[in-house]
Amino acid sequence: MTHRLRPLTLLVALIGAWTTPALAHPHVWVTAKAELVYDPDGKVTGVRHAWTFDKAYSAYITQGLDKNGDGKLTPDELKDLAKENTESLVEFDYFTVLKANGKKQDFGAPRDYAMAHADEAVTLSYFLPLRAPASAKTAALEIYDPTFFVAFSLAEGNDAVKLTSAPQGCATNITRAKAAEAAQQQNLTEAFFETLTASSSFGIQFANRAIVACP
Repeated sequence: MTHRLRPLTLLVALIGAWTTPALAHPHVWVTAKAELVYDPDGKVTGVRHAWTFDKAYSAYITQGLDKNGDGKLTPDELKDLAKENTESLVEFDYFTVLKANGKKQDFGAPRDYAMAHADEAVTLSYFLPLRAPASAKTAALEIYDPTFFVAFSLAEGNDAVKLTSAPQGCATNITRAKAAEAAQQQNLTEAFFETLTASSSFGIQFANRAIVACP
């Protein structure tokens, strides 16, 4: 299996030891927030992500990272993990689809990545720039894993998807992903999920969507 977050390689084997095939996916849960960033000309320049991982995965990937042994994980202690996790997502386009006026946009290399630890969970944040700023009366943002290895859920509240420096009068409509249990109800096996790749369409049924319309 190709893994979307490099440190998950061992986690899959561990979970497989106590998880039945029908309940095998997803393996990781993420609560997501996003900002659609605009430039002074009103063009979309990229997406700023903030992903909070579930406590079990957070505990797994932070083992041994408390270098000074003070019982706290600082952004400095987590910076290498943030870099590794962010850069390893390129194969899956960072679980992000952004369309401007219906046209899918290409991303440049992510930057400003960082990790923070609070309430037993780690949050990965980074900025994902477009290769070129895009004019968009309508922008559509989707966040999901095509293989459903990772289940994304938008955070509660109206600030789950924010607009930064957007033209005046832009409005956002958010559609949250359906419950992960829907995949389990299909009684799909681990073997099925192992055939899925970055080009698979299975995970799109669990996509989070934000449509932004500007005057």
